[in-house]
Amino acid sequence: MDWTELVARRKMVRDFMPDPVDRDVLDRMLDQARRVPSAGFSQGIDFLVLESPDTDRFWSHTLPASERASFRWPGLLRAPVIVLPLADSGAYLERYSEADKVSAGLGDDERSWPVPYWFIDTGMAAMALLCAVVNEGLGALFFGVFRNEEAMLRDLGVPVGLRPIGAIAIGHPTEKALGAGREGSPSRRARRPLHDVVHYGRW
Repeated sequence: MDWTELVARRKMVRDFMPDPVDRDVLDRMLDQARRVPSAGFSQGIDFLVLESPDTDRFWSHTLPASERASFRWPGLLRAPVIVLPLADSGAYLERYSEADKVSAGLGDDERSWPVPYWFIDTGMAAMALLCAVVNEGLGALFFGVFRNEEAMLRDLGVPVGLRPIGAIAIGHPTEKALGAGREGSPSRRARRPLHDVVHYGRW
């Protein structure tokens, strides 16, 4: 797919069919998503992939069954895949303790970093995955993990120290989702124009 078309078509999808996503397609998208920059080539990015019915373990922590009847986006719960992009700060501290990076002074403590690059790099991987999803003709939604993160990570066997920057639901969009145009906040808020976003030379 042409890049300009891909960017124009990318949107957040909140209504999915339960049909599974082919494992080869998943692997292809995740392989593309891992090829993003990372500080010092630390590569402190992991993806935890949950396919139905394992997605139920994610929802059991983040959206209790008692609250699902009133959930605004019930079609999101049908997504056959949930991907957790995980940031590993320890990989960055270890990398910047190596001989060719130690002079930067970033290997001792997370507080040494003016910006936590592990979150930035994992965010880039998440965006690459969102684009790969569109390229495969599928739909995706990036959303936050707002509750019970620690219990969920323990249940899923995630090593201590890895943090999800959010979750990405992936699947086949319903006809409703494809025809809905803009959903959520974009349906109520206009996109800022280019001249309001870009500042050449100075503010």
